[in-house]
Amino acid sequence: MSDDDAPATLATTAPERAGRGRFITFEGGEGAGKSSRVGELADHLRRRGFEVVVTREPGGSPGAEAVRHVLLSGAAEAFGPLAEAILFAAARADHVDQTIRPALERGAWVISDRFYDSTRVYQGTTGDVPAEHVAALEEIAVDDVRPDLTVLLDVPAAIGMARAAARRGADVADRFEKEEEKVHERRRRAFLTLARAEPKRFVVVDASQDPETVADAVWYGVCSRLGLPEKD
Repeated sequence: MSDDDAPATLATTAPERAGRGRFITFEGGEGAGKSSRVGELADHLRRRGFEVVVTREPGGSPGAEAVRHVLLSGAAEAFGPLAEAILFAAARADHVDQTIRPALERGAWVISDRFYDSTRVYQGTTGDVPAEHVAALEEIAVDDVRPDLTVLLDVPAAIGMARAAARRGADVADRFEKEEEKVHERRRRAFLTLARAEPKRFVVVDASQDPETVADAVWYGVCSRLGLPEKD
């Protein structure tokens, strides 16, 4: 990937607070299996006695869910990537204020299917929104609510697209799924660039493997990074 393809990065280490929960995000391209792995990780943590809040983007709060439909239906596409980035930021701000921050403050663990890295990649790298605009919107939307850990499920675009097509069946591809394979592969490389730039925050998992192997790798990564024993 050229330097022009590299998404914007900001300092992202979440502040340590007494009694604060942990915030884990999952990222990756279409068909990487994020939703399934999020659910499995949540089950693992609940069995350990943690309160777990599972959420997603766009969405995760009443206001953000309303924006989700506008974004994924393609209704905002005609206004361009910057307008989409602004809508994502608005949805994210509500998501953080209404769902993520309150859960963390009461000590819950929050797991989100996508967060700001997706905007860095989708609207920044492949939408050509200037890095400074992406960074400014991110700062406004999340303030100090930053992931403790980001799990990147990496899968070649061709495999991910085939999985996404099988999953949706006869349904119409959404705003982002419908794009060409070369765009999806560029996004994949952009996510990997982010992971290389922030190795302490990211765990990269080969998501082309069988689901059980991927789930085990996710659990090992979470335990090793966040200080949990791998076995009960």
